[in-house]
Amino acid sequence: MRYVQLGDVPVKHHIQFKQPDGTLYKEQLFGTQGFSGRSSTMYHIHLPTCVSEIERIGERRLEAVPDDMLKHRHLKTRSFQAQGDAVSGRIPLCFNNDVILAYARTTDRMSYFFKNADGDEALYIHQGSGRLESMFGTLSYTSGDYLIIPRGTIYRLVEETVDTEIFVVESLSPIEIPRRYRNEYGQLLEHAPYRERDIRVPETLETHREDGRYKVRILARGIFHDYYYDFHPFDIVGWDGYVYPWAFNIQNYQPITGLVHMPPPTHQTFEAHNYVICSFVPRMLDYHPDAVPAPYHHSNIDSDEVIYYANDKFGSRRGIEEGSVTLHPSGIPHGPQPGATEASIGVKETKELAVMVDTFHPLQITKQALEVEDPTYAMSWKG
Repeated sequence: MRYVQLGDVPVKHHIQFKQPDGTLYKEQLFGTQGFSGRSSTMYHIHLPTCVSEIERIGERRLEAVPDDMLKHRHLKTRSFQAQGDAVSGRIPLCFNNDVILAYARTTDRMSYFFKNADGDEALYIHQGSGRLESMFGTLSYTSGDYLIIPRGTIYRLVEETVDTEIFVVESLSPIEIPRRYRNEYGQLLEHAPYRERDIRVPETLETHREDGRYKVRILARGIFHDYYYDFHPFDIVGWDGYVYPWAFNIQNYQPITGLVHMPPPTHQTFEAHNYVICSFVPRMLDYHPDAVPAPYHHSNIDSDEVIYYANDKFGSRRGIEEGSVTLHPSGIPHGPQPGATEASIGVKETKELAVMVDTFHPLQITKQALEVEDPTYAMSWKG
């Protein structure tokens, strides 16, 4: 990521930086990988360590179903009742030691602030618009945005309307731009499917000086705590560095097309440890005179594939709805359903829109996910 500065900062790090009354602003180094990784430096009005009350809420429970059935699955997430806010309303679908995938459709706005100290978050905003307010400033979002939020960031979503729909990727490792898209200086290369100007960073920094009682819910070590402060947590007058939330809209992904069918790695958008995130977007299809635009059947012997469908225009699947999630586990092949390959011949473009997560360790499915499973999906390849 590129260097960003917002607000007021002193001319050098670690020197005196005084408030109008002569007291010092409180400097904080915010690093997500100790002192050797990327970091930002921020300047608070109050001590960021000054907490007035701490309450232990309880452990986060991810309940895997002891199901050893190896089969493809189709989850209809819109069968879930809308509930909660952008954090409390998350319904876990599947997980492993690297990533947790969840779904949320909200009924409430966040009345508190949240900090995920266990992992980075990629929030794909399927429906909704509003503002991501954080300690780094304000970032507007709309449908189709990926919001990339580094671990440890205090934030809240301020929705313009409720009923926001979100596909949540919670990562136990940093979510990065793929290395093959960047040169040795970190700049995006010419062949990358997006560029720096497609990435949106916090737009404004509003320094809050008011006192009161403010709750920050923190997830750390798998346990939720509520921290209460006597001042607004966004009391930062300035910051600079390389760590901050940012947004990228899926519609700005530049698809790579070819003479014949292009494989899934051409859709890769982000990467993390042991998994990748890909974007399927509207695009022109293959242009060989004998091209077969539908994907060929393939065996993911070493990875699980999860696709979240942002519309119902996926040509290789029957019965897919907007908001569907498919899970194709490692060990067995998957591909187009009967008739889809033949129907794709001669088709020049696709309108599909979807987010794919490929993991390199098996995912465990949750009890909640099975409540909205289409039981006929595994047999849908029968003629």
